[in-house]
Amino acid sequence: MEMEYDFDLLVGYLENRDYRSLRAALAEENEVDIADFIERLPQEKATLAFRTLPKELAAEVFSNLPPETQQVIVGSITDKELSAIVEDLFVDDAVDMLEELPASVVKRVLKSAAPETRSLINQFLNYPENSVGSIMTAEFIDLRKSMTVQDAIKRIRRTGEDSELIYTCYVIDDRRLLEGVVTVKDLLLAQDDETIGALMEPDVITAETTEDREEAVQRMMKYDFISMPVVDRENRLVGIVTVDDVMDVMEEEATEDFEKMAAIVPSERPYLRTGVFTLAKNRIVWLLVLMVSGMITGGILGRYEAAFAAMPLLVTFIPMLTDTGGNAGSQSSTLVIRGMAVGDIGPADFFQVLWKELRVSLVVGAALSAVNFARLLITHPGSPALALTVALALFATVVMAKTIGGVLPMAARMLKADPAIMAAPLITTIVDAFALVIYFSVAQALLGL
Repeated sequence: MEMEYDFDLLVGYLENRDYRSLRAALAEENEVDIADFIERLPQEKATLAFRTLPKELAAEVFSNLPPETQQVIVGSITDKELSAIVEDLFVDDAVDMLEELPASVVKRVLKSAAPETRSLINQFLNYPENSVGSIMTAEFIDLRKSMTVQDAIKRIRRTGEDSELIYTCYVIDDRRLLEGVVTVKDLLLAQDDETIGALMEPDVITAETTEDREEAVQRMMKYDFISMPVVDRENRLVGIVTVDDVMDVMEEEATEDFEKMAAIVPSERPYLRTGVFTLAKNRIVWLLVLMVSGMITGGILGRYEAAFAAMPLLVTFIPMLTDTGGNAGSQSSTLVIRGMAVGDIGPADFFQVLWKELRVSLVVGAALSAVNFARLLITHPGSPALALTVALALFATVVMAKTIGGVLPMAARMLKADPAIMAAPLITTIVDAFALVIYFSVAQALLGL
């Protein structure tokens, strides 16, 4: 990774105890780069470097540190310093931090927070994991319909510094019921004496606190929102989801899907910070399942042992059939899983997907079979029956593999399971077994084995 800062220079300041120069140099850097610098330091030096940061920068850097480094710093600073950090953090960043820290550390952090902040954090922590409520922030601009544009701009100036996003403002009544939304652009282009009620957009697209966060993210992507209001069941505005939260969720969900598609138990820890035994444990479960499933293939081969003895040449085509079938199934499953992940495909599209994959498989299967039939006629000129057997078996295998690859992820979603588990490794294992049955059934019928 190419760094935007001079790591050796900063370390030199630290080792020479030139904290004034270090503080000045860090103040010129982006908070993400500062967090990266601190993360790369040994524990004792990481805390020392963090303590040199200006107060207004410390909370922003802290929110970008990994949980392990956050825990080290929390354990090394005073309650007063910890209280200042917690108060300066946006609530969603504080919640993200607390969810990753041990209970003893969480207790100390909450104890250091102001009563109002502690109450708000506890409210967020009580929302279900992976719900919209768990990622929203409570820092936003709220207005009233009766306000004039001039009054609204004064309020934005007064409260905007503590808000995570000021471009979009939300209009609520005295009971905090959401009534509309208005942008700062609308306010700046309007006359000072116009009312917010006349400018606001009353039809607001929202998310509920208990809704799955992935659904909310898909909605924000669909409408190209940079933020979306979050309401409770009574339509009271309790928070907003911002685009940075969306990017974090997208990254987490994509990583989880990639790991499941590779037959690995998902892990939230970075690869280089995960122990060897943990990595092995995350991989061995699915490898055991797939290994046991693969024994079925061996049983099928044993069942057709007589066919091998009668025509040993049949064995040489097995790798081509199983590999092609596995690849064909993986193509379909990958496209369907991706379509469901971005919201293009839903359970209601089951038969439409089945029909489309069936037609695609017929075209692909016919093309591959024709190529193989021609190749075998050239390489084995005296065995047209053998060429036809392999071609028909390949055609049937591709049709079967693409159909299974297309519908299994959707079936998983309908059964409330993660479609990503129906990815390449599992699809390949299933297709291999069916491909062998098809191959030897066709061979017995056409070759009389």
